[in-house]
Formats: sequence, structure tokens, C-alpha cells
Amino acid sequence: MWVLAGQYRACWTAAFLMLACAVCADAGAADSKRVMVLYSFGRDFKPWSEYAKTIRTELERTSPWPINLFAHSLDAARSGDPEVEQPFVEYLTALYATQPLDLIISIGAPAAAFVQRHRSSFFAGVSMVLTAIDGRRVQFSELSANDATVTVRIDYRAAFENILRLMPNTRSVVIVVGTSPIEKFWKAEIARELEPLAKRIDISWTDQLSFEEVLHDAAKLPPRTAIFWELMIADAAGVVHEGSTAISKLYDVANAPIFSYDESFFGREMVGGPFLHVIDTSRKTAEVATRILGGEKAGDIKVAPVEFGRPMYDWRLLQRWNISESRLPPGSDILFRRPSAWDLYRWQIVAIGLAVLLQATLIHWLLRERRQRRLSEALSRSTLSELARVNRIATGDELSASIAHEVMQPLTGMVSSANAGLRWLTGSPPDIERARAMLDQIVSAGHRAADAVRAIRSVFKREYVCHQPLEVNRVIAAVLDLVRSDLEQNNIEMKTRLSRDLPLVMADSVQLQQMLLNLVLNAMDAMKSVVPAETGLLRIRSRIEGDGIGIDVEDSGVGIHPDMLDRIFEPFVTTKREGLGLGLAICRSIVEVHGGRIEASLRKPRGLTVHVHLPATRQET
Repeated sequence: MWVLAGQYRACWTAAFLMLACAVCADAGAADSKRVMVLYSFGRDFKPWSEYAKTIRTELERTSPWPINLFAHSLDAARSGDPEVEQPFVEYLTALYATQPLDLIISIGAPAAAFVQRHRSSFFAGVSMVLTAIDGRRVQFSELSANDATVTVRIDYRAAFENILRLMPNTRSVVIVVGTSPIEKFWKAEIARELEPLAKRIDISWTDQLSFEEVLHDAAKLPPRTAIFWELMIADAAGVVHEGSTAISKLYDVANAPIFSYDESFFGREMVGGPFLHVIDTSRKTAEVATRILGGEKAGDIKVAPVEFGRPMYDWRLLQRWNISESRLPPGSDILFRRPSAWDLYRWQIVAIGLAVLLQATLIHWLLRERRQRRLSEALSRSTLSELARVNRIATGDELSASIAHEVMQPLTGMVSSANAGLRWLTGSPPDIERARAMLDQIVSAGHRAADAVRAIRSVFKREYVCHQPLEVNRVIAAVLDLVRSDLEQNNIEMKTRLSRDLPLVMADSVQLQQMLLNLVLNAMDAMKSVVPAETGLLRIRSRIEGDGIGIDVEDSGVGIHPDMLDRIFEPFVTTKREGLGLGLAICRSIVEVHGGRIEASLRKPRGLTVHVHLPATRQET
């Protein structure tokens, strides 16, 4: 029994809680405020769509009651025909006949004109707030005691003065405006306000063009032109443009900066200037709406018009159109500025700077050591060169002494035999046999002298070279090491392209080095005679070529006349004032001794290429 009593109590408690929740829900529903928002033209038409979003956010943030919002688009306002609006009025009247509204908020001039035209039959007892509308578009004489206004003031003169401040050389401004009734109204107002600027700038309009024609003209505007975006609701072709599509297309093709007066267009396409800030109007609208929902009479609430706020500019477009920040009004806000590397990576930059400083100090010390080493090497090379010169002189002395010794002996014998022969011939009687013997001795001595000269000459004849297997790339590297300093001193850049896995050649290392050195020195002389301060280019390539190896030596020097290509390897043929014409002749002799061939060709635009072909070892084995 006690159990049953407990179950009954639990059921009654649950029922009581459910009833309490229902009562609270009904009370909450009763406390909520029903607000209708009426959009001009549609939800996606700027600038009113941006005002609607912000007003709703501010109203929900500041209202002490739950807000039940109902939104409707005034599409009929596009035509400007009041008769088209009547079915829409009847629709709204029927929709809210059983659920009355607490407040109506009209956004924009078309919506305000609509509610004022139908005020007597359009929820006559419901309070209204007309917002986001310039005061010139409000019929104040027709406002009722249930109507409040939150107006704005569009200062077109200030907007155009901003254009001329940022771009003083502006000569013409294209005003983008369509053909809807509100756009026609503002075209007349803008023309009236800008009359004082008529002598400074030429103004043109787009209301006679389709938007495709507007885009076509915007892509080829003359210099010193600006674009002012008023509205583009309906173009001359009758096409309606919602959202940001139209202004985005204009920005993508226009070759001039775009300006406007309303912040809702700012963020990508607009350079900037003094704007009507959406948040300013939205906050005032939410404040007035809250006061009306709290019981104040709408007609008693008076607020000052919202005017242009603090100027704001898009840093990206200032950079694109080369507009200096020094021309901006004092106190301007610059948005979308890309943070500098210092702002993003300050400590990293400091650390890297210290590391670079340390490295720079180390590099400076290394360069100083390198310079000292190069000076020492230059001094050493100079000393070695002097020793080589002395050695050549000594070798020449020894060679001349050797020649004199080898030749003087037979010559002395020849003179002695000749004197003896003369004595035998002048005797009485002459001793012919002994004289003949002396003459035979003279002939033998002459042959001995000729053999001595022939033996000395054989040292320099090309038949007697020491052939051994060689790697051509190593010979090239050795020659380049010898001339590297000279190349740097003469501002000549050296590039090599040496093929790997080249076959060996049977050659004399000293003579092959001499041949390559002569070609490189000739190339250096040709490049030095072009322009002393100009960087020369020396290229050396090696590659497999048929049954042997090909070597190319290219320079960017003065080159030679085409008629001389077939003669430059002949002795005593030269293009240099002080040349003997023996260097290339010696090169040809060395190459031919090794069974190869050498030829030259002209380079474009200037220079010479010398090509050497040497047979590989497999041809000689």
C-alpha cells in the first residue's frame, strides 16, 4: 500500500513538472517579440543586404526579449509600378491577420517608399522603423505617430573630393548606375551635388548601357580615370544584378580604381575613402527598435542622421594603383596590410642576422687569407718564371756549346786537311796522291759535321716523341690550373663540359699540354682585344667522337675573317700585331704527329672554335 502511495505521488509530481514547463513555455512565447524585416528588392541586393544582417545581429544581441524575425523581399519595387505592389500588400495582410506584429523594419529607400505608400492599409497600428535610407528619400510629412526613422546622409561631394585627393591628376570619372527608379533619382542628385566640380573632371554615366557594355568600356578606359560605384540594380538591357557578382566582374576587368560611399562594398574591389559604416546605422536601428518594443512611442524617438565615418582604405589597392599613403586623410584606417617580414619573424631575423654577421666575419677572414695565399702564389710563380727563364738561357748556352763542340771538331779537321793538301799541291813536284788523301779526309770531316747537325736536329723533330696512354681530361685540367689566375685577372669566365669514361689516347703529355696551352692563350688574347671591361667566355669540351676523342676550345673574342680560316694553321700567319704566327702552326704539328687533325670555325655573334680530333688507343693496338 505504501508502495502504491509512493507511485501516485511520483505520477503527480511528474504531471506537475510537465504542466509547469508548459506554462513557462507559453509565458516565454508570450514574451517574445514578432518583428518583420522588409528588404528592398531582395535579400542579396547590396548595400541593404549587409544592413539587414548587421541589424538582425545587433537586435538579437541587445534585445531583452526573444526576437522572432520574419523577413520578406520587396521584389515588386524593381518595376516602380504601385499597382504591382497591391497583391503583395494583400498577401502580407492575410499572412499576419491572426498573428499580429510588434514592429516592422524597412531597410532601404525602396522598402521605405513602399510602406509609406501603403501605410493606411498596411498594419496601420503597428510601429515601424525606416532605416538605411538617405533623408532625401523620406516623406517626412507622411510619417505617422507610429513611425520612426534612422536616416543616413550621403555626401557625394566629399566622396569625389576623396578621389581627387588620392589621385590629383584625375580628369574623368565614370559613375556606375542603372535604370531602376531609385538609381534614376540618385543620378539626378549626384549631378546636382557635383556641379562645382564640373570644371575639374568630366563625368560620364552607365545608365544607357547594358552591363556587358559597361565591362567592355571599363577594360579600356583612358589614363587618369576613376570609377565611382553608385548602384547597379537593373541595367539598360533590363538585367537585374544581385549580390556582389556585378562589382566583382567590374573589378576583374577595369583598368582604373573603383570608389564608393558605402562600407558594404568595401573588402576587395573598393580603394576606400569616407564611408557610411554599416555598424553605425545598424546599432542605431537596434537601439530604436528596442525602445519601441519596450513601449516608447515611435514618433517620439528622434535620432540624428548617420554621416560618413572614419576613412578606411584597402592597402592592397593602394599598392596596385600606386597611391601614396601620404595622400590619405589624417587618422585614416588602412586595412588588409600585409605584415612585414619583421612583424612576422622578428626573433628569427635577429638570430639569422647574428649568424650572418658571424659568417661574414669568418668569410672576411677566409678571403683575407686567400688573398695572402694568392699573393704568395703569384710571387712564387714569378720566381719560378724567372728561374725558368734563367734555365732556358742556361740550356741555350749548353745547347750552343754542344753544337759548337760537335761541329768545331770536324771543321778543325777539315781546315787542317785543307792546309795540308795545299802544301802537298804547292810542293815541287806536287804530291798528288797525298793531296787526294787530304781531300778525302775533308769529305769525311764534312760528313761528320752534317751527322752532328742532323743528330742535334733530331731532338726537335716530331718523329721522336714519347707516346704513352693518357687521359685527355686530366691534361685539360692541368692546363686550366696553369691559366686559372690569368683568366680571373682578365675577367674571363671559364666553363667546361668534359665527358666521362673517355678512352685513352697515345700521346706525349708535354706536347699535348703545349698544344692545349697555345689554344687557350690564343683565345685569351682574342677576348682581351674586345672590350677590357667586358666579361669573356671560354668553353672547353671533350667527348667521344667516332673512333677517337674530340676537344673543342671556344672563345667569345674578336674572331677572324672567314677568308683566313684555311690559313691560320700555316706558319707565320697571324692576326695579332706582335704575333709571329707560330703558335697554331706548332699546334697543328703536334696534333698531326699524334695522328689527329685540327680545324677552326667561326662562332656567332663572334668568337672562334678550334676543334681537335685525336685517335683513341684502340686504333693503335
